[in-house]
Amino acid sequence: MKIVFITPAADIRRNSIYRLGGSFYGQKNSITGPLILGRILKEAGHDVEVYEELYKDLKPENILDADTVGIYTMTSNATRAYELADILRNEYKKRVILGGMHISGFPEEGLKHADQVIVGEAENIIVDVIEGNIKEKIVYAPPVKDLDKIPFPDYSLLKTPCNAANVMTSRGCPFSCIFCTTSRMFYPYRQRTPDNVIKELEMYKKMGFKYVNFEDDNFTANKIRAKEILRKMIENKLVFKETFFFGRTDLANDEELLALLRDAHLNRVLIGIESLNQKSLDYIDKKQKIEDIEKAGEMLAKYKIKLIASIVLGLDYDTVEDIRNSVEFAKKINAYQLQPAVLTPYPGTPLYEQFEKEDRIIIKDWQYYDMMNVVFQPKNMSPWKLQSEFFHAVKSFYSFSGAMKIFKLFGFEAGMRRLGLWIAANFGKTFFNKQSEKENGNIYHELYELSDSSSSDLPKSSFKLS
Repeated sequence: MKIVFITPAADIRRNSIYRLGGSFYGQKNSITGPLILGRILKEAGHDVEVYEELYKDLKPENILDADTVGIYTMTSNATRAYELADILRNEYKKRVILGGMHISGFPEEGLKHADQVIVGEAENIIVDVIEGNIKEKIVYAPPVKDLDKIPFPDYSLLKTPCNAANVMTSRGCPFSCIFCTTSRMFYPYRQRTPDNVIKELEMYKKMGFKYVNFEDDNFTANKIRAKEILRKMIENKLVFKETFFFGRTDLANDEELLALLRDAHLNRVLIGIESLNQKSLDYIDKKQKIEDIEKAGEMLAKYKIKLIASIVLGLDYDTVEDIRNSVEFAKKINAYQLQPAVLTPYPGTPLYEQFEKEDRIIIKDWQYYDMMNVVFQPKNMSPWKLQSEFFHAVKSFYSFSGAMKIFKLFGFEAGMRRLGLWIAANFGKTFFNKQSEKENGNIYHELYELSDSSSSDLPKSSFKLS
């Protein structure tokens, strides 16, 4: 059979401004799940293609030779996934199977748009589902016990742009922050052996990849295992031009680990600073102290590892001042990039349950659940004010002077990326301000009107994104 896998992208992520910013933020890559499932099906004798819509729009008429279409869902792309599924089923009479994190939380919702849905990790059941041996409408897949037995992703199946290989050396996370979906979807926490990871990296080296992303929620959670992987990378000359990873502030306590990260070119890390308010850190169960954040900034600078500082906007104990203090802290420690993430109540998380109970969720269109848009009623400001603070954080951090500093600290390529993000930030602010004035059903106009109606004594200009 001909099988096509699609990872959709929400409308907002397919607009030119978002794609411009994304091109400067990092390298083009692809979610590994469909590439792994594709290899399994290919080895079972099927013809497979994989499409990542984030970088190139998918036209359904271009995949009309497919017998079955598998669509990978996250909450933010679920609206688009359902749109594509409905078109493919109703207009082109294709068999559609939905899977992924969102569907695993809402299988009945997904089944309205699909012939079957898969809940959980599909590696052990995908062939039987595709070949019709499993006929249940909702298929519950057990977690994979031994990650070393999973085949490596097959990038030859990918039909959309990609210049960075993604590697998952573990699944899940030993921590459980109240807003995190991965620690609940991929449970229990499991790890691949270092030798198995090295074999995958050898494959990418032979394929000519210059960029690699370790996509684990926390690559350095097990520091002994991380060090072994890093040593083997260095010994086997599996060092790439740039390797990204996710970490936590506790990596700053281990200088041997930091030195190995530097020498193996794991030179770009995203760390969840989240907030400089200890009450907020305790509220989200971060298990992190303010001094941990400060030390991490200092030690990463010492070892020339570029920090992407992630902060959460809209926590119940944070005010506007707290948000702005976090942005200023990121500037102070010369963070390479900032990821301001609007607090998002993802289904299946304790945060979602809390906000549902308190009747604070104001928007349930899944495409806006992407950490860039406000979908709930914050405690200490209006929804529009929080949305405004997101854009204020972006514009404040991505300044021209900040780009010049990055040129000096990290060189030409890093400086050009930062300069590009400064340009995108300025375009973005203008675009979204205009959207807030259009009565076309978009979220910005809705938030704008909500704030305006509750503050009629203020002039309209008070609600502009600052």
